[in-house]
Amino acid sequence: MSTRELDGLVVVVTGGAAGIGRAITEEALRRGATVLALDLDVSDVPEGSTGLVADISNDASVAAAFATITERLGRVDILVNNAGIGAFGTVESFDQAEWSTVLGVNVIGTARVSAAALPLLRAAGGGAIVNISSVAAATGIQQRALYSASKGAVQALTLAMAADFVHEGIRVVAVAPGTADTPWVARMVSKVADPEAEMAAMNARQPIGRLVKPEEIADAVLYLASPRSGASTGTVVTVDGGFSGLRVRPVQA
Repeated sequence: MSTRELDGLVVVVTGGAAGIGRAITEEALRRGATVLALDLDVSDVPEGSTGLVADISNDASVAAAFATITERLGRVDILVNNAGIGAFGTVESFDQAEWSTVLGVNVIGTARVSAAALPLLRAAGGGAIVNISSVAAATGIQQRALYSASKGAVQALTLAMAADFVHEGIRVVAVAPGTADTPWVARMVSKVADPEAEMAAMNARQPIGRLVKPEEIADAVLYLASPRSGASTGTVVTVDGGFSGLRVRPVQA
């Protein structure tokens, strides 16, 4: 059950128009927040939120979005760095441009948006930054070399930022989801030779027997972001259906 615990607070969600970001936007709205969803396409942001076009890989685009937030609201209480891109393959699979693109979005983009938001977090008297990492940051998964490297950097960045800003009342935490049931995953699965078998295999490798729901990730994000979690900083919460920590036998029919 959601409460109105975010009444009066301003929440910014990058990648807030679709997938996990959309679920976070919707949950923040349910909890009473004023929500700004930053995305490349904001034509279908959740009703009640404000969409702002922003490319987190571009300095000018991010600066323009936060100039608008400054003009309209003058503060940010919670920033959720959700926007990111995936990559599949080993270290032999990617050229320098691909490394630059993925790290530029997932790592530098997270840092860029955080830096832009910090003056507004300070204007609010402190707040929270929640970075979206991944179980791939701390678990060896085949064909995820570049993506894992980027999300490992996000977790390291989270701890460094938490140390840098703790005395300003700005908490920095991360959520590490497992494979989530999102349109992006559905598109990925649709490209393999046998999509039905691939989806069955993905569900089977989760100890809970299914993919993680975006709404479950959103709950974890808003739990950490809430002022009620004021003692939580420099921590990572995993929402992965037990994937990274459990080794269970298949259920016998």
